[in-house]
Amino acid sequence: MTPKAPTTSKTPKAPTTSKTSKTPKTPKTPKTPKTPKTPKTPKTPTTLDHVPVSRAPARRTVATGALAGAAALLLGTGTASAAASRPVVLRLPAPTGPHAVGATVRHLVDSSRDDPWAPAIGVRELMVTVFRPAASGRGFPRLPQLTPDAAGVFAFLAPLLHPALPETGVDWAATLTHARTGAPPLPGRRPVLVYSPGGGDSRALGGSLAIDLASHGWTVVTVDHPGDASEVEFPDERPGRDRIRTTALRPDLDAGTFRTMIDTRVADLRFVLDALGLDRVGLYGHSAGGTAVAQALHEDPRVAAAVNLEGHLDLMDGVLLPVAREGTDRPLLLAGTDGFRDARLDRSWSALLTHGGPVARRQLSDSHHWVFTDYAALVPQLRAAGLTTAAGRAEMVGTVAPRVSVPAVRRLVRSFFARHLPVPGHGARAGGSGPRRVPGSAPPARWGRSPQ
Repeated sequence: MTPKAPTTSKTPKAPTTSKTSKTPKTPKTPKTPKTPKTPKTPKTPTTLDHVPVSRAPARRTVATGALAGAAALLLGTGTASAAASRPVVLRLPAPTGPHAVGATVRHLVDSSRDDPWAPAIGVRELMVTVFRPAASGRGFPRLPQLTPDAAGVFAFLAPLLHPALPETGVDWAATLTHARTGAPPLPGRRPVLVYSPGGGDSRALGGSLAIDLASHGWTVVTVDHPGDASEVEFPDERPGRDRIRTTALRPDLDAGTFRTMIDTRVADLRFVLDALGLDRVGLYGHSAGGTAVAQALHEDPRVAAAVNLEGHLDLMDGVLLPVAREGTDRPLLLAGTDGFRDARLDRSWSALLTHGGPVARRQLSDSHHWVFTDYAALVPQLRAAGLTTAAGRAEMVGTVAPRVSVPAVRRLVRSFFARHLPVPGHGARAGGSGPRRVPGSAPPARWGRSPQ
């Protein structure tokens, strides 16, 4: 979705000479005292004034002319607004594995293809974060979910992409992950998992699940898809793009754009395998990312197994993707929610399931589409702070409590990869042993085998 162009905040009134008061017993009104020349009116600050997204709106890689329309469409429903005296700081759930987790951010450049959203760049660039099990994170700083610059952009875009999110009241830059920047990895080779986020979302919103997987022994690479993701922060500017690049998606997403998005994501994932020298991996992805990882499983023999977290397996014109038409001989998990499920999802998933093979479908009760992301933990905190409505919470993550949904999603994904891409020396134990309950813990989530 194309977010609204950052609107300019009210231009500060240019200082004027003060009103001439009655000068006591002065025969003439003196000339304006050598007051400095009226200063030039300061540059009108924008709502993203402190974020070096673009020096001029015309340089943006998004179609700024469509932003006002996007805002009208996406903000029409409004959100709950709570004027908190101090911005809320949201917290992410801690990982459950035995290892500390280190994080490294990498910039990958594919010079063999142009960027489909901004051909003037001349190459296709990706930003990825690599999470690895570490011996210790002590002495290393915690990785923020978003840097201050990215958080400034996200704060503006978030309510456009997800109307249930608040326009103000949250310090998005203050949320810290449980990974440690620069912590040295444990020695030895480990199986690698690669994550593709949902359409319009950045890789940052999948950090909690990725870090949990890394704490159990996997190396996990989270991938941003620039031009599609809400915001992607690069190390620097280059001709054709700014240092922080925002989404090119529009609210009136059409079939051609969706096809470009999926084709580009599949190519991005395959390039990541090339760039990092990976010859056997697991993929998992949410929404459009789930669509892409299922198709990449079909196309690339280096993908040993994949988890599709509620991504359609067809295009918007109804044409089934090859993976749904032809099936797969490698493990694929289809995980969905009862809140998002619709006829289109059923049709495309059922088409794949009719081929048989190592494909399973699971559904989480009382949940909605973004329960597979960090929003599962964040949105209930927004509701508790009065920054979103009950309806807004339900339309994003459902009514399920995060103490139920977060462990359920982690356990489902972890147990799948423990079977099909196990950590050496751990086997299936890395995935946990099913729905055992600890006294005083949350009730187990209701995962069901969805009727076909």
